[in-house]
Amino acid sequence: MEEVEVVTLSVPPKAAWSGWGSTPASVPCSLEDVMSRELAMELQCQEEKSATGNDAGTIDLGDFMDPGDVDTASDLLIAQMLQLQMDEDHDRQLKREEEKWNGTSKVKISYVNYRTIHPVVQEDLDQEDMSQDVPEIRDKKDPVPHFNRFGISGKGKNIVTKHDPVICGRKNANRVMETFPPEFETGDGVTYSMSIPNKVYNKLKAYSSAESRRGHRVHEKKEHSTIELAVDEKTRLIMYKLVNSGTLNAITGIISSGKESVVFHADGGSVPNQVVPAECALKVFKTTLAEFKNRYQYVCGDVRFFKDEFKKKNPRKIMKIWAEKEEINLKRMAKYRISCPAVVTLKKHILVMSFIGENQVAAPTLKDAKLSTVDLQIAYEQCIQNMRTMFHDCRLVHADLSEYNMLWFKDRVHFIDVAQAVDAMHPHAMEFLLRDCSNVSEFFTKHGATGVLTSHDLFNDITGLGLAGEGPDFLAQIEKYEKDEAQMKLGLSKTDYPFDFFFAKASADRVAQKDCDRVAQKDCDNDDDSHSEDEEEDDGEGEEEEEQEEEDEKEDCEVVSVKVNE
Repeated sequence: MEEVEVVTLSVPPKAAWSGWGSTPASVPCSLEDVMSRELAMELQCQEEKSATGNDAGTIDLGDFMDPGDVDTASDLLIAQMLQLQMDEDHDRQLKREEEKWNGTSKVKISYVNYRTIHPVVQEDLDQEDMSQDVPEIRDKKDPVPHFNRFGISGKGKNIVTKHDPVICGRKNANRVMETFPPEFETGDGVTYSMSIPNKVYNKLKAYSSAESRRGHRVHEKKEHSTIELAVDEKTRLIMYKLVNSGTLNAITGIISSGKESVVFHADGGSVPNQVVPAECALKVFKTTLAEFKNRYQYVCGDVRFFKDEFKKKNPRKIMKIWAEKEEINLKRMAKYRISCPAVVTLKKHILVMSFIGENQVAAPTLKDAKLSTVDLQIAYEQCIQNMRTMFHDCRLVHADLSEYNMLWFKDRVHFIDVAQAVDAMHPHAMEFLLRDCSNVSEFFTKHGATGVLTSHDLFNDITGLGLAGEGPDFLAQIEKYEKDEAQMKLGLSKTDYPFDFFFAKASADRVAQKDCDRVAQKDCDNDDDSHSEDEEEDDGEGEEEEEQEEEDEKEDCEVVSVKVNE
């Protein structure tokens, strides 16, 4: 193999980097020279010497560079130097901005989190900042001025008032440490001379009070509300009592949840003199009114409840009345053999009923049930018959009847969720019934049942009113009928106005009262005349008796005088 002659080239030393610009032209050499290992090693050594030389104006990076980073290219070192310089400029700019914003304010902001200095340089700067920013430790034995009753201390030039900013600031710092709640982070305002102005202290105090009240509200809501699963401490205690008393053997789990209640499944127990089903359903009404706020309209016109009492009570008592309302409605429906859950017992806002389903599987609603054409027709006929029975016999209107509140179990339609059901005498019972008829007709028409009546025809079929019209006209006739019914309850006719009725009634009462007074006055006059005649007769008899007594006395005196003479 032919020997290759190695030629040593003299490479001039690399000049110091003077910024971005054109680079000096490289010295041309042959491919053999470039591929020579000795030449490459020599060039690298020269570059390292020129890059790491301790010339004036260069930065020694050995203090904060790893030993393995020394053997690198010069471009990397230059980039690190430039980055360090840019970081220092950025830090100085942040410091100027910080001083500009803070000024002479006692509450200062800091841009420390935005600094990008190299870690080694950062540690040195942090040590310098700590040495400069160490707060002055206050001597706890500082004399406190003694103020007189006018709030003044000292005399002449040394006079100090109780409103002195320094004294007030220290007092506020002590108050923050002593009076603020433990969860409020205040720092160490006693050891160090921290001063808080009155304005800042008042804002901190208001914020602390607001946070404390908010914490109490959150705690109260967690302890007493039943918004999530309707089970709080009091509700859980009632459920434990139902199990301990033997009414229930165990509560197995949740069946469903809605806007007003949560339904649990439970195994029935044994109670003397009472039949408890093998499977029961616990309907726990939520004690919050956030999701169902229009309960008042279903109670205000019901003659069985006092509307003012319902409106003024707290949510837990309101839900107790709501549960009692559903219990009463279910018992009335069961009395007339309408398919519905049987009531077992009621404990405050927990209603225990029979479970419609089997083996812990609830019966599906008409919305979820898969019905054949025959079953759908049977369900429609049963639904219409139950609505008629509720209106004519039970004198109730469901007021929320839809496919979600009807269960299909053992070829029967069962009505549930009757807490909002109103009495037929309710002022808006007819409007609620029309809404139920619309929901029923729409559902069965949508699923292909035959012979489905429209909402207006179904309303007339149930009520027997025979109203005509469509849409708003039909609703207007219902409202007029409800108004006439209300007037008839007061003894009014359909044409009389309340003012005319009461005015005529008041006039008739006044005339009758005058007649009574006149008759009474005549009776009194007759009594007076008879009484005066009786008094005259009594007076005549009294005079005769007096004359007889005088004559008797004279006779006695004459007899005595005769005896004396003898």
